Amino acid sequence: MGAFKAYDIRGVWGTDMNEEMVYKIGFFLPRLLDCKEILVGRDMRLSSDTIFEALAKGITDSGADVWTIGKSTTPMVYFATCYFKVGGSVQITASHNPKEYNGLKVSRTMAIPVGYDTGLADLEKMVATLPVTPVGKKGTIIEKDALTPYVEFQRKYVTDFSNLKLAVDCSNGMSSILVHKVLGDDNIIYINDHLDGSFPDHQPNPLEIKNCEHLMRVVHENHCDLGIIYDGDADRVNLVDEKGNYIFADITMAILGIEMLKGIKGGKVVADIRSSRSAVDYITNTLHGDVYLWKVGHVNAKAKIREIGAVYGGELAGHYYFRDFFNCDSAGFATLHLLPVFSQAKKEGKSASDLVKEIVKWATSGEINFRLEKKDEVIKALYDAYASKADKVLDFDGYRFDFKDWWFNVRKSNTEPYLRLVLEAKTPEEVARRVEEVKKYIHD
Repeated sequence: MGAFKAYDIRGVWGTDMNEEMVYKIGFFLPRLLDCKEILVGRDMRLSSDTIFEALAKGITDSGADVWTIGKSTTPMVYFATCYFKVGGSVQITASHNPKEYNGLKVSRTMAIPVGYDTGLADLEKMVATLPVTPVGKKGTIIEKDALTPYVEFQRKYVTDFSNLKLAVDCSNGMSSILVHKVLGDDNIIYINDHLDGSFPDHQPNPLEIKNCEHLMRVVHENHCDLGIIYDGDADRVNLVDEKGNYIFADITMAILGIEMLKGIKGGKVVADIRSSRSAVDYITNTLHGDVYLWKVGHVNAKAKIREIGAVYGGELAGHYYFRDFFNCDSAGFATLHLLPVFSQAKKEGKSASDLVKEIVKWATSGEINFRLEKKDEVIKALYDAYASKADKVLDFDGYRFDFKDWWFNVRKSNTEPYLRLVLEAKTPEEVARRVEEVKKYIHD
């Protein structure tokens, strides 16, 4: 079944997923998680209510209860899983994907994610092969209020950022239900802050710079100090500086360290394999943190953070993970720990772009996607061409080849049909030259 991915279950609704499939997932989920209740949240996508009905029917037909928290962000589901101490949870969402997509993010007790290697493969097999026999005594659907305690939890971390003028783009996604309650309305310009699963302004994917153009204009025209943009389910956040320039997420991860590593020498930080040397060097040399490069994906990041006791972690996709948030990712939690950094910087006469300049010492290609069939053959060809010449090779998520004056990572996407390339060098000109050099190997 094509919808079962490395990190979640996701696909085009009506093509890769349908009501019968979702019903079966619900029916077998309590067996997989060995629990009698499943907490369920959902986003504002046009198919989410239909999916909830099918999923809830499957869960209750198995004899387990559904604890529904209604429309929610994905981090809110993680919080509620721990707050209500349930044995498992599901967020109905396709995160940053276009409107025709939807999916299910599954977690165990304490919001431990379930990936393909840690349960989704077993669930896929159950759905495909086992008969469905509803039990005599069905479960019930119980409504729970997670929004109130979640807002109270977040507001504990609100600091005085009144010297900042902000622009916030909710992408018509789930952050709309929270941001006004947590950040307030003073000196903040909100855009796209009502729920709309058709995403009328732009796709809910802030990784694509074209989706940030509205925010960039608002920042520039209103002389804002910072722009903030959330994805569809509010587990990712990206930033725009006061000039309207996009800030790459690994640089934001370094900025986040100014607050997260305050007073903690040698604090561990998990960064994905694509992370910039600029960010790694800044965290290591300036903030005295200890950076661990690791695999891409929330399932992998959360496991590594838990394993090594990291203070926080970050990914190029805009996910930021926190030990103090159940080792999970939260765009809101990240925002609340970034704002005091920018507020203090402004008090010292520094803008957002000034902070970025202090960190960025390398030029980057950003993530370049190639749609092709022979991904494994291409990766092998690149390994054969570059491994023996590299100063260091990391091999746990595709390959990262590090040289003195440049590096690149090539890996297969776990969620989309792409081969992904990230490359850095000392100058933009050298980046362009090296990208063209590497691209000679990338073809079917």
